[in-house]
Amino acid sequence: MSKNVAVILSGCGFLDGAEIRESVLTLLHLDEAGANVTIYAPDKEQQHVINHLKSDEEKGSRNILEESARIARCQISPLTDLKSDQFDCLLIPGGFGVAKNLCTFAFEGSAAKVEETTKKIINDFYSVQKPIGALCIAPALLALCLGDKNIQVTIGTDKETAAEIEKTGAKHVDCEANACVIDTNNKIVTTPAYMFDSAKLSHISQGISKCVQETLALC
Repeated sequence: MSKNVAVILSGCGFLDGAEIRESVLTLLHLDEAGANVTIYAPDKEQQHVINHLKSDEEKGSRNILEESARIARCQISPLTDLKSDQFDCLLIPGGFGVAKNLCTFAFEGSAAKVEETTKKIINDFYSVQKPIGALCIAPALLALCLGDKNIQVTIGTDKETAAEIEKTGAKHVDCEANACVIDTNNKIVTTPAYMFDSAKLSHISQGISKCVQETLALC
């Protein structure tokens, strides 16, 4: 039976939104698995706008939902519409948008705040034991919400980021880009993806494929 999967995006572009390659690969591997996917994003202004050619901040603002719609090909809904009882699991691709728009981890580390609706959704899925998959920096978001549950996650091998994650109460496990970490007890699956900047796209794809498959297997 096909699984119903919710995917949360955080904009469009790895420096200020969702990582596009991670998002597309997540959607691809979900499609290959025969999942029914619905995409969501917060209907709010993003933290700031980055010129992805120059890596410089620009003036102006952009809406997270509108930017995420670029990746979703317009098939997207406001995050406030996401109800955990309609889905079997949740997947969150990475990108700095997760650490800037869905929470403030990029600026405050373990002391970060989580966007209210995002926090409620993650807690809702966890409370009813529905699996959550997270890519790249998104495991830090899970740690902020669920660190007191002693969850196990990975962001790869970056010691500084891992240390901030462990301050939340979560346990960090080192992992390569082409693999994933499975916390069976808490039904959480994570993969580093582009936390390894120089990783091959094929390795990123392998890791995301495993993350998607293992998340679905926990449903």
